Amino acid sequence: MMDHAAHNAAQVAPMLITIGAIFIAGLLADLLGRHTPLPRVTLLLLAGVLVGPSVLDLLPPFTERWFPVLTNIALAMVGFLIGGQLTPATLRKLGRRVLVLSASKVLLASLFVGIGLLLAGAGLQAALLLAGIAPATAPAATFDVVHESGADGEFTQTLLGLVAIDDAWGIMLFTVLFSIAQALAGDGGEAGELLGALWELTGAIALGAVLGLPMAWLTGRVREGEPTQAEALGFVMLCSGIALWLEVSYLLACVTLGAVVASRAKHHSRPFHAIEGIEWPYLILFFLLAGAALELESLLTVGLIGAVYIVLRSAGLYAGAQLGGRLGGAPPRIYHWIGFAVLPQAGVALGLALVAAQSFPALEGLILPTVFGSTVIFELLGPVATRFALRRAGEVPG
Repeated sequence: MMDHAAHNAAQVAPMLITIGAIFIAGLLADLLGRHTPLPRVTLLLLAGVLVGPSVLDLLPPFTERWFPVLTNIALAMVGFLIGGQLTPATLRKLGRRVLVLSASKVLLASLFVGIGLLLAGAGLQAALLLAGIAPATAPAATFDVVHESGADGEFTQTLLGLVAIDDAWGIMLFTVLFSIAQALAGDGGEAGELLGALWELTGAIALGAVLGLPMAWLTGRVREGEPTQAEALGFVMLCSGIALWLEVSYLLACVTLGAVVASRAKHHSRPFHAIEGIEWPYLILFFLLAGAALELESLLTVGLIGAVYIVLRSAGLYAGAQLGGRLGGAPPRIYHWIGFAVLPQAGVALGLALVAAQSFPALEGLILPTVFGSTVIFELLGPVATRFALRRAGEVPG
């Protein structure tokens, strides 16, 4: 009996020590972020790189099994909170602007990368696939920089509206370009791919709406505190889990869930405050483990194609924001700086890269190092650019 208890203790102790150490690292990142130009997201990612296999290799092997679950939980919470910003009043005020900005930014980032890679000799199929991956953003990193800085105002609401819908546009565009690349390869099946993308998007919106209505009804009847916390966590995780089971976008489903609750609930702020109160520990684990998963070796294999991808994705986002902002009637302070604020790129891009590599094995050696290597750059420097843009837009207190 004692041997069994000792064995359990030996298994549990490393997990508890690891979780405790990661939370302390998150606290230090938070404190440092207040006194340095680096956001806490970047500091956590750097800490993850330091303790990960690329440098010191201090994390136990079992943390690799945590990352997929933590990714789903963290992004589901972020999606729900972003959806809460999309109230009818905000959409009436920003709706056309956000749609035009997002569409323009997505299209120009894709166009710049596609044409640039063709000129750099990447080949038509590779250029199409990487052009489809380029517009994807990183909602978690962007949202946390906004939350950490305390930014609020027209620019901030526009930014959160953009990251709420960018990946939906990006997935649709990737599917179209992916299908064209398949047609060029003679693989066929493009109609099935398009239907699959349509299901991923419409199914996610339908799921978020279906769960959002009972959640909105319940929110006005549950008192503040722990009951609201259980309600909010329960619906967000239920939405994320069902979305994964149905093979639809869990991020878009949770954004829709948040938007429906914010639009329909009598006390709609309660569940959002409940999630805000508990999201940071999950985000600490998520960002530090994401940093540990970044492979610094990928930077060494990026080469010319990767450099072109990084430069032209950045240029395309900036040019798209300039064009979309002017067409959408946004003030200059929005379209001058919003392109910098959306530079972070992470999970969605990596997922699309894996899909492309699996379907085009001959291009795997080009696509994966390019996207993985550029992700290291965009994840570490992107949050810095986001905070810089928020400050330049004049929406960071103090």
